[in-house]
Amino acid sequence: MYVVSVTVQVEEQFVGQFIEATLDNARNTRKEPGNVRFDVSQCVDDRGRFLLYEVYGTADDFRTHQQTEHYLRWKQAVAEWMAQPRQGVKHQSVFFGEAEG
Repeated sequence: MYVVSVTVQVEEQFVGQFIEATLDNARNTRKEPGNVRFDVSQCVDDRGRFLLYEVYGTADDFRTHQQTEHYLRWKQAVAEWMAQPRQGVKHQSVFFGEAEG
């Protein structure tokens, strides 16, 4: 599995719009054949901080995702709402669900 965790800090006044745009992206991403999961979490102590946890079968599946209409729409919409650049970290799965590697 290819895992991407993205931390996003959103300006307070754009939190609602960010959630709406991100849920559109997440729902559409879950329909992609290479997507295993896409979770959206909001920090308890800072409502402007979000964690996007994405899992794809392969790195190529993630690259395909980055070319989809819904991802490009999200990327353009949220760019001006961020308090700082988003932080994306890529991972290889060691233990995922019921299976290792």
